[in-house]
Amino acid sequence: MKRFLDTLREQRWDDHRFYHQSRINQSLHFISAISFLVAYVLLFIDPAMAALIGWLFSMTTRQIGHFFFEPRGFDDVNNVTDEYKEAVKVGYNIHRKVVLIAVCVGLPLLLWLQPSLFGLITPATSWQGTLHDIGIAWLALGVAGLLFRVAQLWLRDGAVPALAWMTKILTDPVHDIILYHKAPLALLRGELIDPMTHVRHQVRGQVQPNR
Repeated sequence: MKRFLDTLREQRWDDHRFYHQSRINQSLHFISAISFLVAYVLLFIDPAMAALIGWLFSMTTRQIGHFFFEPRGFDDVNNVTDEYKEAVKVGYNIHRKVVLIAVCVGLPLLLWLQPSLFGLITPATSWQGTLHDIGIAWLALGVAGLLFRVAQLWLRDGAVPALAWMTKILTDPVHDIILYHKAPLALLRGELIDPMTHVRHQVRGQVQPNR
């Protein structure tokens, strides 16, 4: 259990310091986290609607922050290159996210071309039914994407890092609210980049890859 908690703590720390330096990104994660919690509740009431909220709003706001506002290039805070961070990313790096998003966009197109999914489901007869089918398809994609990466990590690194990452992903909404609830106020003060003084203090003296 100690190894699991240490691994989870390390994964969260690396995710924060490497990929959340932009105050805009942090603020979008705060908003995304709140909507994810709403989606979590809806999972027990209307799974399709939960998936629609999760992909259309929660995931969109999170990934906009990563793709458009998070600094790329050499990371002076951690003294590592962007290439290094992408290579050691435990979860979905930019390349993997592009593939996942492409599948997400492709599913509604597939349902438009094949409303019955090649005979697997009853074709929708209304726009509400179509939205329901898209939501269920996206819910299946989310579960598959999570389990697929867990399986990859399990085979590569073992059970503990894989299960720690799964726990991190599932609990990220709560953790992000705790971590980034002050980001919108900092952004209103004109602070576009988190100074990361706590990170600089922690990494000072650690051996980091050179430029």
